[in-house]
Amino acid sequence: MQPTTLDFQLNGKKLFFASDFHLGAPNETESKIREKRIIRWLNSISKEAAGIFLVGDIFDFWFEYGQVIPKGFIPFISKISQLRDQGVPVYFFTGNHDLWMKDYFTTELGIPIFHEPILLQVNKKKILVGHGDGLGPGDYSYKILKKIFTNPISKWLFRWLHPDFGVKLAKAWSGHSRITNIAKNESHFLGDDEWLWQYCKEVETGTHHDFYIFGHRHLPLELKVAENSTYFNLGEWVNQNTFLEFDGEKFELIEFEK
Repeated sequence: MQPTTLDFQLNGKKLFFASDFHLGAPNETESKIREKRIIRWLNSISKEAAGIFLVGDIFDFWFEYGQVIPKGFIPFISKISQLRDQGVPVYFFTGNHDLWMKDYFTTELGIPIFHEPILLQVNKKKILVGHGDGLGPGDYSYKILKKIFTNPISKWLFRWLHPDFGVKLAKAWSGHSRITNIAKNESHFLGDDEWLWQYCKEVETGTHHDFYIFGHRHLPLELKVAENSTYFNLGEWVNQNTFLEFDGEKFELIEFEK
């Protein structure tokens, strides 16, 4: 299936990409500090932004019941709403922690939600963008879990849990997931075993892209895929506060408030 395609004319402005805010984790106090930092970043780029791409795991957990959304995050949501009112396009991607995001942000704020990688075309450059969970070789246990979690029956069953219990259960699972990732030492460069890098190389053999942009790895990376193709990983905002900036010609990985 061909990915959704967006065409951009920058007109002297820039595109910005960030992922893995994990708002809500590991506790309310630390999350609020991070939320304020993210809002400062959004303020700093708002005048230059032709588009802002938030590439998954924006929230450490998100589930939309029929009439209920998770408590909190009002300053962040208000900031995003303000950006949309100012005419700044904002795009959300689901990640493995917020894969149950549905249509709340689209209905209320006009923010598109993407569940799969999309293709950006800017100044004749082709850019593939997605969160990255479930792509590439290996990680078969997660791929099976993702199929279960995204199954309509699973979502229907979870919706019948009282939100107080459902959110508590999901947060416990989310914390376990983070601990598992730390145990697998995934915060360090894995060399040829970088599965998203391998995924980019595989895609490149069939269809050329000038750039590949993913999150999920929690590690800022810039790696050559082919002679005229580069893979970027966006890192995360729990410790690193990294984002990617594109002026139409070149990309730059930047650490906010270094």
